[in-house]
Amino acid sequence: QVQLAESGGGSVQAGESLRLSCAASFNRFSVECMGWFRQAPGKKREGIAWYDGRPSIADSVKGRFTISKDHAKKILYLTIVSLEPEDSGMYYCAHRPDPWCNTHDSSDFQNWGQGTQVTVSS
Repeated sequence: QVQLAESGGGSVQAGESLRLSCAASFNRFSVECMGWFRQAPGKKREGIAWYDGRPSIADSVKGRFTISKDHAKKILYLTIVSLEPEDSGMYYCAHRPDPWCNTHDSSDFQNWGQGTQVTVSS
């Protein structure tokens, strides 16, 4: 059974940084695709970063967002610098039981955490 638990969100000022964590509880963490998505109120869930041995970042956030994995601790990280008010929303980590993140749509991911809220004030 896959369990994911996000943490690290909060209320910050524009320009600050955050590191979000996603603690995973399944054995194939190191070899299967995981991703980060976010959803702002009234908006569609948006994919922003994926990791399948190689990090991939959505063009809309490239340069400010970094995805990484700590394989020993089974934690997926999302580091965000230079936060903007438009980055506000609920951030979710997700898993799909495939070795490659060859598609990035949220419907392709089967397991989700409960989310962590990020609020950025100007």
